[in-house]
Amino acid sequence: MDGGSLFLSKEDFEEGRVLLINKEVGWTSFDVVKKTKNLIKSRFKIKKIKVGHAGTLDPLATGLLIICTGKLTKEISKIQDQVKTYTGEVTLGATTPSFDLETDVDQNFDTTKITRNHIKEVAKKFIGQIEQRPPAYSAIKINGERLYKKARRGESIEIKKRTITISSFIIQEINIPTFTFSIECSKGTYIRSVANDFGKLMNNGGYLSRLCRTKIGNYSINNAITITEFENQLKS
Repeated sequence: MDGGSLFLSKEDFEEGRVLLINKEVGWTSFDVVKKTKNLIKSRFKIKKIKVGHAGTLDPLATGLLIICTGKLTKEISKIQDQVKTYTGEVTLGATTPSFDLETDVDQNFDTTKITRNHIKEVAKKFIGQIEQRPPAYSAIKINGERLYKKARRGESIEIKKRTITISSFIIQEINIPTFTFSIECSKGTYIRSVANDFGKLMNNGGYLSRLCRTKIGNYSINNAITITEFENQLKS
């Protein structure tokens, strides 16, 4: 099910459907899965159905979230492995513990010497296979617990770097201290870490101030619907 088409029988959902959801700000990926599952169960008066998502989006991020139902939940790992495309905005001159707007600014930097050319040159350093350290405020599990829970308690955790691939990093508009971008990257890439690392490479600070996922493989946000639109379709 990409976007507008709707399958009306419970058998369709049980056999498996791919739902392209345009996630809004404030929803966690788990929230969307839970809401989708409850809507399907309520509409078709069924007690159980498998529903899962193919790649987490942070609560403050928007865009394409792929939901799989029924037997197609077995395909989730294959979808997660596909290349992802994002657009967003980085704010230079400051850092936050979460590398985005989830937490308050903890350090400020002078931005008067930042130039447009410097921003463009630093972006080139991210292209290819690189080592990246995930944010402390992430859903990664260590000893069975999500990292963000440890971070919120103020615990200091050593997080190992991971190898990721960035195939495209295009700087779009620059309005210092912010710039917008489009990035194409591999599974496991944290765009928040890209923003934080970007600031470091400029001998400055940086955090992610906006993010939207636009593609996962050949699946596009252009074919996605909001969770409210999905709910309305089920009711019709």
